[in-house]
Amino acid sequence: MANVTVIGAQWGDEGKGKIVDWLASRADCVVRFQGGHNAGHTLVVGENVYKISLVPSGIVTGTLSIIGNGVVLDPWALKAEIEKLEGQGVTVTAKNFAVADNCPLILPFHRDLDALRETAAGKGKIGTTGRGIGPAYEDKVGRRAIRVCDLAHLDDLDAQLDRLCAHHDALRAGFGEPPIDRAALVAQLREIAPFVLQFAEPVWKRLRDVRKAGKRILFEGAQGVLLDVDHGTYPFVTSSNTVSGTVASGTGMGPNAAGFVLGIVKAYTTRVGSGPFPSELEDETGELLGRRGHEFGTVTARKRRCGWFDAVLVRQTCALSGVTGIALTKIDVLDGFETIKICTGYKLNGKLIDYLPSHAAEQAAVEPVYEEMEGWKGTTVGARSWADLPAQAIKYIRRIEELIECPVASVSTSPERADTILVRDPFEG
Repeated sequence: MANVTVIGAQWGDEGKGKIVDWLASRADCVVRFQGGHNAGHTLVVGENVYKISLVPSGIVTGTLSIIGNGVVLDPWALKAEIEKLEGQGVTVTAKNFAVADNCPLILPFHRDLDALRETAAGKGKIGTTGRGIGPAYEDKVGRRAIRVCDLAHLDDLDAQLDRLCAHHDALRAGFGEPPIDRAALVAQLREIAPFVLQFAEPVWKRLRDVRKAGKRILFEGAQGVLLDVDHGTYPFVTSSNTVSGTVASGTGMGPNAAGFVLGIVKAYTTRVGSGPFPSELEDETGELLGRRGHEFGTVTARKRRCGWFDAVLVRQTCALSGVTGIALTKIDVLDGFETIKICTGYKLNGKLIDYLPSHAAEQAAVEPVYEEMEGWKGTTVGARSWADLPAQAIKYIRRIEELIECPVASVSTSPERADTILVRDPFEG
């Protein structure tokens, strides 16, 4: 059986939650491989709405759900999220949920540092969620992180705490903050440890066994490729690699595990926070897209910036992440527009280019080149086959395929799981 990797092919918020939930009902295992609880997914199953940030989406269907070692884990956020899910009738036990024992932890002082930096940056802020993701990744690569496995050895933390405090106390002093209270931190960890440790294990071993048994694995990415720390709109990016290649390092499964790479793509473009956005619409059309698409962040409730579909960016992210096919979402938001524009290229200093450059100043300076298409008067809401779509909507989808040089595998026509046009089954390769 083929594995499937789901990634966001724009700036996140593309509708991965619904797609992963739909695929999870046919998977044997769903795995998160990067990011933290800064990624919000909204799942609509019948009359039930689930908002999750850390636990893999498969948990709602009872599918084995695993947090891989590439994730940074806030243990208190994990506990709160699981308790909320259980309150909605979702069962979470060590049989259907596991956490990699080598996951780095997000600690209270990581959240402090995140907020202090953003406040101090003023207009130059990056636009983080303030949840400590970046500082936790910094400690991981700085080899001073406290990991899940350390929760079982809290009496042996002195050397690690020495390294952590030497680094963070100096930073905190620069912001006029007191040093870390080591005793209070250990007490907090001792209190949360039993809850986290009940799920902790070397998940690479369980994943190896799942794969040996020929079962289907769904890898669930967070954010989007344009927020990748290497390939995104740096420095306005997240602190992890969001491309499909991270499946290997973020789970311990090796580079051939990713399988079919499904890129989730919104039929227009949105982004949250600061940073370049070539096709942004700061007018009534942008406002209309936002209202119709309910464009507010699941985690932060921040209003999303909206614009026309940018084929340059999606072509680039599909190439960077080896996308096999895309799942096009929110096509229904474009119902009723007389004309629709697609960004097909950029002008930079008078020169036409077909990619987003790496330098921040050049990213901010590019001007979109648009192609205009006729809109459609009919509705796409709830369509489950090509025959249900207006002819112009089909033309729009086909033009997107041509411009991004990648085929459409499915089209989502509402938040409901069943309202999906399946063109190619990712699990069938």
